[in-house]
Amino acid sequence: METLKQLLMYGIDAGIQLLTQPFYYISILFVMLFYRRQVLVERKLFHVKLHSWGIQTWRTFLGGVLAGIAVSIVVAFLGISLSLEAILCIWVTSLILMLFHIRYLCFAYSIGLLGILQFVLGWFPNWQPDGWISHVTTTILSLDIPALLALSAVLHFAEAMLVRLQGSGFATPLFLEGKRGRLVGGYHMQSFWPLPLFLLVPAVGGGSVLPWTPFFGGDAWSGGFTMMALPVVIGFGEMTQSMLPQEKAGITAKRLVFYAATVLALSLLAEWWTPLMIVAALSALLLHEGLVWYSRYEEQQRSPIFVHPIRGLRVLAVLPDSPASELGILAGETILKVNGKLIHSKEQLHGALRQNSAFCKLEVQNHQGESKFLQRAIYAGDHHQLGAIVAPDPRDGIAVGLKPVSLLTLLANKLHLRSKRGSSEGKTPGGSEDAGFHS
Repeated sequence: METLKQLLMYGIDAGIQLLTQPFYYISILFVMLFYRRQVLVERKLFHVKLHSWGIQTWRTFLGGVLAGIAVSIVVAFLGISLSLEAILCIWVTSLILMLFHIRYLCFAYSIGLLGILQFVLGWFPNWQPDGWISHVTTTILSLDIPALLALSAVLHFAEAMLVRLQGSGFATPLFLEGKRGRLVGGYHMQSFWPLPLFLLVPAVGGGSVLPWTPFFGGDAWSGGFTMMALPVVIGFGEMTQSMLPQEKAGITAKRLVFYAATVLALSLLAEWWTPLMIVAALSALLLHEGLVWYSRYEEQQRSPIFVHPIRGLRVLAVLPDSPASELGILAGETILKVNGKLIHSKEQLHGALRQNSAFCKLEVQNHQGESKFLQRAIYAGDHHQLGAIVAPDPRDGIAVGLKPVSLLTLLANKLHLRSKRGSSEGKTPGGSEDAGFHS
């Protein structure tokens, strides 16, 4: 009971500490800017928004808080030694990496890179730099890399859970240029979650002793413990043309679990045998990049499903609260007939809907290839395509996509959209995004 009271007191102190740290506010602001940019892209491409950046931010904030509590409980038994200088070092490294691509906002990259730097600095024990370089070097050498890698692994377990539960809800439809210039539909799935962590760390000046001994830290825990707040950001990014968002999110979550288990095992072994630290650090980086490469390779080998079919119109996405949503039309299904008339283009869809401006009857082919018959009244103000975004028609000659996003691009709020007919910002967008796996 005494330990529980002490944990509660430390937790309150850590919460106040979290509110005084700028990085948690920076992470929430980053998430808001990212979802705001997502809404701008949707308006640019489809003249409507499929998501609300406010709701998306709230969902990720709430999910991040719950995941942060779960991670904090698990890490309490693993143990970690961390200082304010170490937190600053990790965050500065992450922000520098974000200048190249936002998917590098990941502890797997920053901690892995710091582990490699620590290994290299260990080759030069007599090197004594001056000034701020000396302070940075001392901080890097003092980092408990195996424990930090274990923390990164637990964060990826939490990320796998969040991707499985929420990942498909952040999918943005796009028109892409596929193989041999063929136009296909696809989804860009990307999300970030700010996590507040409350980590138990060994006390410097003495304090209450834990009733258990964490795995990392050894004798350092005999002097008592305290609690430290650490704000982090986790996230993922996928581009898919060959799967529904729910299927892609499920596969991504399973691979994240495999990755997290591997990194966790290597970090535990590195604590037991120090030379394995560099192996664990390199694996955290290389396996992560391997997942990026394999995801792209897999998409290249699979056939796209959001293509213009021989009969009907393939549904790429459905606007929320639209007639198509109320009718139960799903992404990946095919609209075959409207008011008894076979359709094969958006013009034919519009013409068939105009035949009866007050009512519509649809024949829709589901994912199993079976037909379902739907009907609904048409009201003034309803979307001209019933709220269904269909796969691109090859005659459109327009592909849409995004360029890779860096921190500077995000802060500048530039879309950098390209047109297949010509590259100029502000015209009809085109191209494809270099959006690989991120966590």
